[in-house]
Amino acid sequence: MLLAIDISNTNIKFGLYLNDTMKHHWVVSTSRQRTTDEYAMVLNDLLQHAGHRFSDIHDLIFSSVVPPLTPVFQELALRYCHKEAFVISHQLDLGIAFHIDNPWEIGSDRIMTTLAAHQLYGGPALVIAFSTATTFDVISQEGNFLGGSIAPGLMISAEALSSAASRLFRVDLTPPQRALGKNTIENMQSGIIYGHVGLVQGLIKRLCAEIPGVTDQGEVRVIAHGGLAQLMAPLIPEIQYINQYLPLEGLRLAYNRLRRG
Repeated sequence: MLLAIDISNTNIKFGLYLNDTMKHHWVVSTSRQRTTDEYAMVLNDLLQHAGHRFSDIHDLIFSSVVPPLTPVFQELALRYCHKEAFVISHQLDLGIAFHIDNPWEIGSDRIMTTLAAHQLYGGPALVIAFSTATTFDVISQEGNFLGGSIAPGLMISAEALSSAASRLFRVDLTPPQRALGKNTIENMQSGIIYGHVGLVQGLIKRLCAEIPGVTDQGEVRVIAHGGLAQLMAPLIPEIQYINQYLPLEGLRLAYNRLRRG
């Protein structure tokens, strides 16, 4: 079985694949302080709960945007699975050209969602990740990475508002029934959520207009993923697909290509 691991700033997602079918998936909080042994024990418990053990894992592949955890998971693969993990970087031949100034700057998670979005939905495409940051990845008709945009995430915006204004407080991220708030909570929910909707819709329009060869925004597949995608996507009609497993699917597709190579 293949274990795919997506290490982000907020969460670590695990996907256990048999051939091309995801059999199990788990999410744990990212902790930069955890050691190899601590992560191994967490993973061991998850595997046992699903009726598996480390010996069932024949290969591992992971992407990481948390540099201190990259060697931690490389060591985990070697010590507990007796395998050398595939580690995603812009230097691997994944059939993606990077039409950006500095390819080494791109996060490996964005490489994986680019690969998955093009393979699963076609191009041109726009991938929106609603996570710690809200990121936009623009993908050409041919599946190449053209660039994108990074905005403060919904949680960051909400926390900044409540911490910087002494008379405001944290509110639940629930869309109010109307944008015209009638009390402080509704005012904040409207500004935070519908303000973010406006940000996303504005960037979708601008980014799609700059994709070479695109004459109509409707030509672009718009795909969302991330922890807040289920909250935001219903409010943004431009979003056509939600796929919470997009990074893991990218890892699976990358593994298949690397094994063939």
